[in-house]
Amino acid sequence: MNSFSDFGLLRSLLTTLKENGIHKPTEIQAQAVPLIMSGQSVVAVSETGSGKTLTYALPILHAIKTLEDSGNPVTENATPRAVIMVPTRELGEQVAKVFKVFTHGTRLRVRPALGGMAFEQARRNVSSPFEILLATPGRLVQLIEKDLIQLHDVRMLVFDEADQMLDQGFLPNSDYIVDSCPKDVHLSLFSATVSKAVQELMNTLFSKAEVLRSEGSGKVTKSLVTDNRTVVDGKRWPVLEKVLRIPLKKNQGGTILFTNTREQCDKLAQELKDHGYECAVYRGEMDKNERRSNLKKFRTGEIDLLVSTDLAARGLDVDHVGRVINYHLPEQKENYLHRAGRTARAGRSGIVVNLVTERDLRLIASIEGKKVDHKKGRTDNPFRSAKVKEDFPETKVIDTKVHIKSNEYKTKSTLEANGYEKKTTKPAFDKKSDKKNFKKSAPRISAKDERYEKLKPKPKPKFEGQKSVKGNTKFLKNLKTGKRPSTKNT
Repeated sequence: MNSFSDFGLLRSLLTTLKENGIHKPTEIQAQAVPLIMSGQSVVAVSETGSGKTLTYALPILHAIKTLEDSGNPVTENATPRAVIMVPTRELGEQVAKVFKVFTHGTRLRVRPALGGMAFEQARRNVSSPFEILLATPGRLVQLIEKDLIQLHDVRMLVFDEADQMLDQGFLPNSDYIVDSCPKDVHLSLFSATVSKAVQELMNTLFSKAEVLRSEGSGKVTKSLVTDNRTVVDGKRWPVLEKVLRIPLKKNQGGTILFTNTREQCDKLAQELKDHGYECAVYRGEMDKNERRSNLKKFRTGEIDLLVSTDLAARGLDVDHVGRVINYHLPEQKENYLHRAGRTARAGRSGIVVNLVTERDLRLIASIEGKKVDHKKGRTDNPFRSAKVKEDFPETKVIDTKVHIKSNEYKTKSTLEANGYEKKTTKPAFDKKSDKKNFKKSAPRISAKDERYEKLKPKPKPKFEGQKSVKGNTKFLKNLKTGKRPSTKNT
């Protein structure tokens, strides 16, 4: 379908679309909107920035407003007709902004009950009559268990950014929420990637759903330019500084720098500040007001650099992000796609710069669709090509005594260093003919036994200053019995 009017939407919705300059549906919108409006459960897998929020927002607004126009409005307190589950408060607030654009014409009420906000505030938000609920799974379960909200009139249930939500262990809560809704509730699932948890949910709750995949799902958008920069010996900062010196075009937007951990995030932010770059931090485990303030500064252009973990990679919609820099590349391709999806959104151009180390080559090959070489061991041997004197200087040998109990199975050098010498022996045969005539029945000695049998200890001199003697000599016979030679002068 080439226009939104082909979907059969209410006139008020079409007017709002036109006023906001939205004329042509995206690929995933053209596929999914008609199916959702017909009551078909849908699983939509599409790249970030492809308009997934509007894909489910338009059918929800159309269905609920149609019920109201037919004389069936919502009158009960805390009884919504549509529930949208989101993984984080930030994403919930962004979805609320999309709905707010259309509620001026439809007069439908959207209420948030999100994690991160005070429970009392969430309770007040749902205490009166309203049509659409935006909630995180954990907070919604709390409200259900305390009997502060009823889901018996829910007509449509949406899982948005399901891969992030389910990866964080929300699957049990999601099952509980589905069980709290009517059995014929219309289910929709939207995700940029399909993780194991999402696949499990698709195999159970969405076994009868229509699975839609956009052409760009699992890939970066075509308008995205990728710049891979090699990092040598882990020295990332010189590479990053060269990138930051390249200015973005006017009104192109700011730069998000991604790290893998909170510690890396803080360290990079401090390094940027030390080198004179003004930046803001956006990560978990920090004051929520400070985090929201930093994000606002980045959105308004007050600060051009935002240092973040993957918290900003999923669902965060910031207009005019001109560049994404992966200071540390993630291990999973799915996380990379989410990061890259922060720029080049809605057909705009964007740049992603990757600081690539040796361990990242497998990820880069997967992103580029290349085969990964599985090398068996190392192909280079530093010891083979090394110059011994230059690369491996001699070390000082520590002189330690070696205690040898016997000369069996000891090396020749060790034996000789500890007072053993090799016995001089005559050849067993004077002539080759004698060897041939040697009787085979003679006892045989193994080469090892023969070698070590020849190594015998040096005899120690009996008296210092005199040569060693052999057998019974005159010197020994002339010694008086019972008297020992004097050693006073020795």
